[in-house]
Amino acid sequence: MLLNVLTCAHELLKESLEEGDVAIDATCGNGNDTLLLSRTVGPSGKVYGFDIQEQAIQKTKEKLQEHNCQNVSLIQDSHESLLNYIEEDFFDGAIFNLGYLPKSDKSIVTKAPSTLAAIEAVLERLKPNGLVILVIYYGHPGGEEEKDAVLSYTSQLDQKAYQVLQYKFINQQNQSPFLIAIEKKKRS
Repeated sequence: MLLNVLTCAHELLKESLEEGDVAIDATCGNGNDTLLLSRTVGPSGKVYGFDIQEQAIQKTKEKLQEHNCQNVSLIQDSHESLLNYIEEDFFDGAIFNLGYLPKSDKSIVTKAPSTLAAIEAVLERLKPNGLVILVIYYGHPGGEEEKDAVLSYTSQLDQKAYQVLQYKFINQQNQSPFLIAIEKKKRS
């Protein structure tokens, strides 16, 4: 059975992360990815969650409290600033949901310059075998530009250092979201 894009993203994260790891949710949204990361890395792990919108931070905080997750630091700032907040020298995984916060102001969207800066920062400090997941929603104004920029950047990553996978359904209408997974290879 084929998995939808979000389910595939979550399965990849659960396979790549383990107890005690450090993970990043670069776009908290409604908190679903943050909760998954928190549960996956467990009480001895650490999660950093970022969002520019107070509403997203609040929704995520409520979701985490509901599930008694205490290993998450929530930061209301752009994902491009994430290295200003992360204490660890390296981390094990990250997820980005690009686009806008569902059921909110659709004019507040992720944009290519900040997204590319954040991806580059994450890859710089990602451990070998670490995984970065990008879920790309692009059916909104500015979405095509961000999608194209991310595809251009990720398709040019050095194949000796990274494996890059694109997962998408090709017979869907209405610009269905797709996933890019970037795995950092072990040094030889």
